[in-house]
Amino acid sequence: MKLTQTAWRNLWRRKRRTIITGVSVGFGVLLSATFTGMGDYMYTNMINTSASMGYGHVTVEALGYNQTPTLDKKIRAANTVREQALRLPGVTDAMVRIMGQAMFASAAKSIGGVFIAIDPAGESPEHNLLMRSIIQGKLFSGTGGRGIVIGSKMAEKLKLRLGKKLVYTATDANGEIVSEIARVSGIFKTGSPEIDGGMALLPIDSVRAALHYGPGDASLVAIMIDDQRGAAMIGDGVRAAVGSPNREILTWGETQRELAGMIRIDRSANYLSQFLVGLVIAAGILNTLLMSVLERSREFGIMMAVGMSPRTLFRLVVLESFWMAVLGLIIGVIITTPWYLYLVNVGLDFSGMTGDDYTAAGVIFDPLVRVRLFKESVIAILAGVFSLTMLSGLYPAWRAGRIPPVESLRTI
Repeated sequence: MKLTQTAWRNLWRRKRRTIITGVSVGFGVLLSATFTGMGDYMYTNMINTSASMGYGHVTVEALGYNQTPTLDKKIRAANTVREQALRLPGVTDAMVRIMGQAMFASAAKSIGGVFIAIDPAGESPEHNLLMRSIIQGKLFSGTGGRGIVIGSKMAEKLKLRLGKKLVYTATDANGEIVSEIARVSGIFKTGSPEIDGGMALLPIDSVRAALHYGPGDASLVAIMIDDQRGAAMIGDGVRAAVGSPNREILTWGETQRELAGMIRIDRSANYLSQFLVGLVIAAGILNTLLMSVLERSREFGIMMAVGMSPRTLFRLVVLESFWMAVLGLIIGVIITTPWYLYLVNVGLDFSGMTGDDYTAAGVIFDPLVRVRLFKESVIAILAGVFSLTMLSGLYPAWRAGRIPPVESLRTI
């Protein structure tokens, strides 16, 4: 206990130096919290947005559909799969969907795109990006089951407006080409040229009839969960509940490989940046502690001459590093908290840097970047900064324990 108190008092013999070093440690906490918090927020936001674009966080689909998503690949009893998935803990919603490629044509033009056939009664705007992006009209309203919701760019290309008809053509379950007429009941705008120009929503019952699907047939069941980090675990639960040789249970990382790859690269770059910043801060801490040890060479020599062992002297300097780490963490929490709250509530607007296309890896992201720190991230930041500070103090402590008493007494 006495050694601990001595180490604490030693820190304040050079108050200015101690405060500057503590602030540098605190600054490391702030930078780590900012980089990690922005990453946690952006990755979670993009994963959730990607899930709401069709596949969910976990997907139950026909075997081979992920590799070649053709309409002849389908799962049966999709509603039963949905009901069983909803019973699992952590699952917030499950939607039966048919997804495929089609040709959309009007009197003016024809373009290729992708349709998502949904059950309006089983969908919510929260878990369907296109539904919550409708800016004109309503979802299949007043069309007798033959409505279609198209993107704003598609409406421009095909020169369509609400109430107008278009023809969509696709390949059915038997490989035959089929065409159906639909009336535009709504127009959505997500901000992504690719999505707004090449995607459409259709009612699942009319699509089943057109594609010669059975009443319970679908391309997939998209499962939404409360925390995207648990996708693998919930995927295992879904596999145990509804798995069969003709079905695949995939997580978002398997259905959205481009997004998963981008996140891995971005996270690695984030960690590298934090590591380099940490090295700079560690060098400053090492320099400060080493200067402190060298300035006290005579003092350490006297302490060793009167009986203090090199091991005890080593422990003393390590304890000084410990108190420096604690002080730095306290300062870090104090200066980071208001900045973190600002980023949570206000955020940083990067729309001027991104232009009008808010997409990355085919997924829409929010140009207003906020932060979100998971509990594990907070623990990792605090433990990382603390460990870095302690490691920076090991060499000065080792140097202090190796000071020859006789030579140090000659030091002026």
